[in-house]
Amino acid sequence: SGKMVKILWADRDGLCLFAKRLERGRFVWPVTREGKVHLTPAQLSMLLEGIAWQHPKRTERPGIRI
Repeated sequence: SGKMVKILWADRDGLCLFAKRLERGRFVWPVTREGKVHLTPAQLSMLLEGIAWQHPKRTERPGIRI
């Protein structure tokens, strides 16, 4: 649905799985045939903040809901 992203991080000590779900908006995800994407640290940061990293512009303004 585009509201959840899972990231597999690997280094010499092992693997880590990170997950983030958006309450509002959608992740702007690149289209790929291989099923995997390599992002720069800046692209990953923008993706997790809800910014379309191909054309940096916030898609949903994060806020605190009380």
